[in-house]
Amino acid sequence: MIRPQFLLLLFFFTIAKIAAQDAKEPRQSTASKQVSTFTIEAPQLQTAKKIWVYLPENYVTSKKKFSVIYMHDAQNLFDVKTSYSGEWNVDEKLDSLKAQVIVIGIEHGNDKRIDELTPFKNEKYGGGKADSYLEFIVKTLKPKIDKTYRTKTKKKNTIIMGSSLGGLTSYYAILKYPEIFGKAGVFSPSFWYSKDIYNLTEKSKKIKSKIYFLCGDNESEDMVSDLNKMEYLLNSNRCYCLNLNEKKIVKGGQHNEKLWRDSFAKAVLWLGY
Repeated sequence: MIRPQFLLLLFFFTIAKIAAQDAKEPRQSTASKQVSTFTIEAPQLQTAKKIWVYLPENYVTSKKKFSVIYMHDAQNLFDVKTSYSGEWNVDEKLDSLKAQVIVIGIEHGNDKRIDELTPFKNEKYGGGKADSYLEFIVKTLKPKIDKTYRTKTKKKNTIIMGSSLGGLTSYYAILKYPEIFGKAGVFSPSFWYSKDIYNLTEKSKKIKSKIYFLCGDNESEDMVSDLNKMEYLLNSNRCYCLNLNEKKIVKGGQHNEKLWRDSFAKAVLWLGY
């Protein structure tokens, strides 16, 4: 098993490698026709963000409203051309399910990714600006999405999902904005980044959000134990009999897009929309 800290270094190395490959031989786009993009100013982050939008196949022909999944690291969700280690195939997976849900993918900030997706600072790696990132989603992006598309706006219809640091900040989001996010997909969460996430869980008021936890048993030496620890704290915060948690530990699963891609559809179905 590899150490969690190595995964951060691997992320930056892989981005550089893929960029070099694309410079020599650009890859073909695999995003479906239901996927589009736009750019929006993010004053909370003092930058602009590229946003990817997946609409169900029947969106144009229907008048119904749809639940929304907000996802991080949009570069890796829909298109192998922009991914750094394979895509999640989110559009193809949802098409196969005929899922009545909109997905909003938020591109990570490259060298700012650690800052954006970590709620607390790490002594070695810094970060800790997830509050600004989530404020952008809640106060700038979500109002734009709700105004532009036919969405169900209640918290039970608003899901947040991500992997690794994105898993960490997705979990943090339901603690910070329980009135906004009623459900979360928390894949391979980087709980190792700061013990403060455990302290916050213990101090939080009764956590009512529905959570799908996932990790592989061949990721890092602490991944499974960290996830089990968080599950224990949650069950201490609320009765496990409510069945608000689902935890899947994949035998042989590694810290990569394949694990998250293969588990995405099951997570969406369990969370409901």
